[in-house]
Order: sequence, then structure tokens, then C-alpha cells
Amino acid sequence: MVAANPLLTMVQETIAVARAAQRGDLVARLETVAGRVRDPRRRILVAGLGNQGKSRFVNALVNMDVCPVTDDATTTVSTVLSYGPEPRATIVAAGADGTENTREPLPFQAIPTVGTRSPQGRTVLRLELEAPSPLLADGIVVVDTPGLGAHGNTGTATILGQAPAADAVLVLTDASTELTETEVDFLRQVRELCPAVAVLVTKIDLYPHWRQVFEANRTHLRTADLELPMLPVSAVLRAHAMRLRDEGLGRESGFGLVFQFLREQVVARDQAALQRAVALDISSAAEHLALALGSELVALRDPARGAAAIRELHAAKAEAEKLHRHTATWQQTLGDGITDLAGDIDHDLRDRLREIARTAEDWIDDHDPGRHWDSIDEWLTATVGSAVGDNLVWTGTRAVRLAERVAAHFTELGAVDLPEVRGTLDGASRTASCTLSDLEPDLGLSHKLLVGVRGSYGGVIMAGMVGTMAGMALINPLSLGAGVLLGGKAFSDDKKARLAKRRADAKLAVRRYLDDIAFHAGKETKDRLHRIHRLLRDHFTAIADRTLRSLDESLRAAQEAANLEAARRTERAAELERRLRVVAELRHHANALLGPAAPGSQPQGTPQLPPGP
Repeated sequence: MVAANPLLTMVQETIAVARAAQRGDLVARLETVAGRVRDPRRRILVAGLGNQGKSRFVNALVNMDVCPVTDDATTTVSTVLSYGPEPRATIVAAGADGTENTREPLPFQAIPTVGTRSPQGRTVLRLELEAPSPLLADGIVVVDTPGLGAHGNTGTATILGQAPAADAVLVLTDASTELTETEVDFLRQVRELCPAVAVLVTKIDLYPHWRQVFEANRTHLRTADLELPMLPVSAVLRAHAMRLRDEGLGRESGFGLVFQFLREQVVARDQAALQRAVALDISSAAEHLALALGSELVALRDPARGAAAIRELHAAKAEAEKLHRHTATWQQTLGDGITDLAGDIDHDLRDRLREIARTAEDWIDDHDPGRHWDSIDEWLTATVGSAVGDNLVWTGTRAVRLAERVAAHFTELGAVDLPEVRGTLDGASRTASCTLSDLEPDLGLSHKLLVGVRGSYGGVIMAGMVGTMAGMALINPLSLGAGVLLGGKAFSDDKKARLAKRRADAKLAVRRYLDDIAFHAGKETKDRLHRIHRLLRDHFTAIADRTLRSLDESLRAAQEAANLEAARRTERAAELERRLRVVAELRHHANALLGPAAPGSQPQGTPQLPPGP
């Protein structure tokens, strides 16, 4: 927080100047930036397949036993861990009939009992925990997520939905086996959504061969063209080291490398990004303020140049009014782009799901789904999670391109900043509630015998009746042989019929599952695109509003200056020069933060200044 104080001071000074100029629009934008400076919390997402030691790792990271750790259960809902003076737990559940989410307090000791349903029967969205940990007190927020592609849910889509809002994602994989295809796909996707991603190889204390697995994982990442840091860690060694105050064990646990990654790739990068955002906003506000001050000063000192400046301002205002109209070209580009994006994203998702359905049905036609249903469930959830994740990543990429296309309409104003479009991808996913229904279990031995006996009965009777006409007993070798043949055929026909029924039921279950995924994912996509539309619309409308207001203020000030009495011109010019010096100093500090390339840029849609005095 100490490092952020100079930034906060600069922002507050700029706010004071903007407030004195009665520019409430600039004050509101700067207040938002000041809020970011005051609240430097950084969100760390912990992800991975089930039973990889995520909860134990989180406990070791914060040096407290807050997340439940058991051998026979895995995390089922996202757990958000932040600082609080006293331990406290809260369940955030979905409201009834789509209403606002509800918050229900929970005794801390009851955390291990939390599942996907709250005590009131509502769907649990997340579990929020507060704990007095020094790491959390520094502004770190840790999120323990459900397992990727866990049985019965598509956790991948849920976790990827949280990745854009995270400052770092730590993907855990234990040292027992090499990285799976599901994990590599997830790493590829999450790297597109979060700037800081690391792979943590856990449980190195349990597996002597962890170094071979570590190197094999490095090869897998290199093959997939993923340049990601990979760190070996042991939560057990970390817990022992903290309890015994043993520095040697602490080094062997690997957590020192984790903290180094967080310092260099998360904290330092976030501070640099925040510094740049503050500098851009201050520079933009200074440009807007200097425009009015400079125009008025020119009109006061040189009426001829002031008249020329007024003409230029009239022309610039006419252009700005075009951008401000509801029929502006940029708004048409945005509307058409959102429409095209909605159609393309929906088609992409449905195409991916159709391909999955075809693959699943071809496999079912060649195998007995009843024997491999658990494997089908595992493959299907993992594949669907990957498909939904790829669709999400593509949505973010296309949204950024759309923002760039809209920004191109503002070239007359200089370079404009782009909003954080990827932040709109964040959202609660409902696809995790979709499950693949179970198949009817195969019949037992007694029923199979009953089918055979029922089929053989007719053969015994028919062959026995023929035998009696030849003077043979009803039960004779001929009738018994016929019964065996017909019984075997009846058993075989019944087996084939039940296999065909299982295949039909399996295909129906897959289709229903994919329909549920398409239904929920489609709704999430529409909500996501609505957020993107609103973000881009409000962002570029604000740029147009600020520009138009700055030009209005400048034009009004220049016109008033031209009619000002000669006796007051000197006094007013001195006041304007003083205020311009303050603005120039703010611009100088902002440009120093931005670097040598900053002075030549026109950030955030600032209008060009008129000729200087």
C-alpha cells in the first residue's frame, strides 16, 4: 500500500483540479481509479483435477486449516478465502426464480458439510471464508475451485469463467502421473484469459520419481507450445516447516518459489498495470482540462488567434457531435458486430457439441455402453468442458477485435483506450449442474436363466409332442435338445435386444446432456454478450461525451474571453496560466510514469489542443 500512496496523491490532486473546473464527468472517472489504488486486492485462482491436493495447498499457503481436507471427498463448490479479523463463513446461494443471490451465514466448523445444495435447498454458487492470515491481510484473495472435469459436472467451464477476473491462476497436478490431455487443454485455455499462469507439481514428498514426472511435464508443455513456469511443491513439508520453524524444510517444500512467482509475476505486474492505468487517466483528464484553459488563454492574449481557435473548435465540435448521435457510425458498427458475434458464438458452440455427439454415438455403436458408462461420463464431461472453454476463449478474442473496430471510428480524437473486455467474461456458470443420467443396470444371473428357461419351454413342448406321436416320452433327448437350441436363441435375442436398448438409451442420455449444456451455455453466452455490448457502448459513449463537453467548455470559455473587459484580461490570464501550470505538472508526472513514448500519444479519446499561447 505504501507504493500506491504517490499514485493516490496524484489522482487526488487531479480530482481537485477537475472539481474546481466543475468537470463532474472527469471526477467520476478519476474516483473509480482512486478506488482501484485504495483496494489493491489480488485474486489467486487455484485449479486442477480432483484429488490433486488443492485444498491442502491453500491451507499451507495461508498457514491455516481453513479448507477441509479429506481422502474420500473433493471440493464441490468454489471457496473464496479473504482476510477477516475473525474466522467467518458465508454460503452464497442462487436466489429463488432467478432473483438476487442470497447470503447465508455458516458456522466455521460446518464447512466440511457444504455441498452443492444449501441447508435451504438452494444451489450453492460459492463459499466465502474470512480468516486472520497475514498473507490475506496483504490483499491476497485465494479461490479454491472444484476439480476440472470432475464426475458429474463440467467444472472446466466454471473455472474458466472466473479466470478473466483473476490476477493469477495456479494449476496443480500431483507428481504421481504426467499431465493429462485435459490438463494441457485447460492450460492452453486459461493462458488466453489470465496473464499469469503457473503449473505446480504437488505431493513431491510422496513420490520419489517426481523429478522424472516433472521433466516429462516440461516436455508436454513444450510440445503444446506453452511457455509456463512449473514449480515443485509439497504442502505437507510446508506445514511441518511452519510448525517447526525449520528453514530447511521450508526450502524443500518449494513454497519459496511460489511466493517469488506471486511477487514477480502478480504483484509487480499488477503494480505496473495500475501505474499505467493511473497515468493514462491523469493524462487524459489533464488534456481535457488544458483544452478549455488553453482556448480561453489564447482568446485573451491574441483576439485574432482566438478567433481562429474558435473556428477550429466549432469544426471539432461538429465532428464530436457526430460521434455523440445515436446514429453514429461507431454505434452501427457495435450493434452489427454484437449481432454477428452472437450468431458466430452460438454456431461455434453448437458445432462443437454436435461433433462431440457424433463421436459419442459412433463409440456407443461399437461398444456396450453399460460396461463403460463411467468412462463415457468422464470423457464426455472433460470433452464438453474443453469445448465450452474454447468457445469462451473465442468469445473473448472476438470481443477484443470488435472493441478495436469500434475504436477505429475515434481516430480523429487521437488514440483511444480500450476497455477491459475480458473482465465481462466472468460469470457464474450453470453448466456445472448438468449431469449425464445413469443407464438401467444390466439384468442379474437369475433373470438371464429365466429368459433361457422361458425360451426353451416352447422347444421342449413342441419337440416332445412330435415325439409322443412316434411313441416317445414327452421329455426325451430330442425335446431337450430342441429346448436348449430355442432357449439359447431366446437368450441371444434378448441379449441383442437389451444391448440395442442400452445403446438407444445411452444415445438419448448423451443428447439430453448436450442439450442441457447448450441450453445453459447459450443463456450464459447471451448474458456475456449483453455485458460486452453494455461495456463497449458505455465506454465509447463516455469518450464521446467527455470530448463533446470539453469542446463545449472550450468554445464557451473562448467566446467569453473575447468579450471580456480589457481591465480583467490581465488578471484572468494570470489565473489561467497558474491553472495551466498545475495541469502541465500533472501531465508531466503522468508522462513520466508512462515512459518516453507517452508524450506523443493522445490517450483515452482526448481532443487535439488548439494552438498554444
